[in-house]
Amino acid sequence: MNIQASLGAALTLLALASSCRAAPDLEQRIRDAVNVPQAVSVNVGGANIHLRIADGHMDLPRAALVAWVQSDALAVSTYYGQFPVAQVGVLLTPVSGDGISQGVTFGSGMPVMRVGVGANSDAETLSKDWVLVHEMVHLAFPLMPRRHHWVEEGIATYVEPIARAQAGQLSEAKVWGDMLLNLHHGLPEEGDQGLDVTHTWGRTYWGGAMFCLLADVRLREATANRFGLQDALRAINHESGGMQNEWPLLKALQVGDAATGTQVLQTLYGEMANKPVTPDLAGLWRDLGVRLEDGHILFDDKARLAEVRKAITRRPG
Repeated sequence: MNIQASLGAALTLLALASSCRAAPDLEQRIRDAVNVPQAVSVNVGGANIHLRIADGHMDLPRAALVAWVQSDALAVSTYYGQFPVAQVGVLLTPVSGDGISQGVTFGSGMPVMRVGVGANSDAETLSKDWVLVHEMVHLAFPLMPRRHHWVEEGIATYVEPIARAQAGQLSEAKVWGDMLLNLHHGLPEEGDQGLDVTHTWGRTYWGGAMFCLLADVRLREATANRFGLQDALRAINHESGGMQNEWPLLKALQVGDAATGTQVLQTLYGEMANKPVTPDLAGLWRDLGVRLEDGHILFDDKARLAEVRKAITRRPG
């Protein structure tokens, strides 16, 4: 299975659990697990991460797992300017195989998350993983009513690779290649009624990510590349306190728009919330200067929006 197909399959599994609020027994078990003397205190981006590595065999040494959590937390801190919450509990549990899976995050009070680590995972597995960063990105946005689950998952899907690229953990070609090959999963199909109404896997994850990319591009076009979605999301995180609080979506979008001096987020939401919108993705990739040729992602730096593309993955100054 190629990398892009693997990503799509993994997101399908993640949809069953990520950013979860409907499993109080599981949430309490995670809270109990991280609230013990065995938890390691990891300080990154101004936050205290209470890390617990559950009992069970893992090929990787404990130090490698701690370093992985630190590295991924640093990527998220790079994107948001700080770690999104002051405290979070992270439980790593051994599972069979050699991959990272079973990501789930709970808000309210001190947020907690659980991520499954394959017992046979090696250092390369950790370096290529995106699940932990995806879960950490959830911490930055306030909890939403269920009809807006697409914005929670869409932001996590969109920001995760960009945060890793800004932290030097992922190449620009990987970021844009995966997006080019997967964003079409977010296009509306027959019977679609908009992002707030149509809660399929594709619309929730990639439809939400599509909203984010369109917003990012529009923001940068409207402000001559001075502001982007990153600035809006930083402001929302700062004012809301992130996932530990619940906000109406319109309030979050208003805060984001105020930070960029635009109405882009509110306008785009009005367009896509309750009716199907099919953007011209081919035209968007052409304007951004991204194309696939003979299995390789190539960039056209003379494209109309090439500077926008570069700014999206550039490490903040």
